[in-house]
Amino acid sequence: MITLYGIPNCDTMKKAKKWLENNGTEYQFHDFRKDGLEESQLKQWADELGWEILLNKRGTTWRQQSDEVKQNIDEASAIALMLEHPAMIKRPVLDTGSCRKVGFKDTEYAELLG
Repeated sequence: MITLYGIPNCDTMKKAKKWLENNGTEYQFHDFRKDGLEESQLKQWADELGWEILLNKRGTTWRQQSDEVKQNIDEASAIALMLEHPAMIKRPVLDTGSCRKVGFKDTEYAELLG
C-alpha cells in the first residue's frame, strides 16, 4: 500500500492527493502532526534520501529558528527538529513500499507510479 505522509492543509499535499485520486492510485494518508512519526523511520528516510532533502527550509517553522540553530544544523539536530516540529519535514513524502519520494511533481509521480 502506498502511503502519503504530510499535513493536510499544505497546498503541495493537496496537489499530490488530487493527482493520486485522479490517476486511480489507492493510498493511505499519514498526518505527521496527528499520527506522529517514529525517529527510526525519519532516520531511515534521512539515510535513503539525505536529511537536507527532508528538512523544509522554506517554511515559517524553519524561519522562526534561531540563527545559532540554523548555522549549526547537522543530521542529528535536523532529525531532532523535524521530530519536534513535523511541519519542518518537506512534503509530501510518498512511500511506495520500495522507494520514497519527497515533494510533488506530476511527471515524477507518473514515472514512479506508471
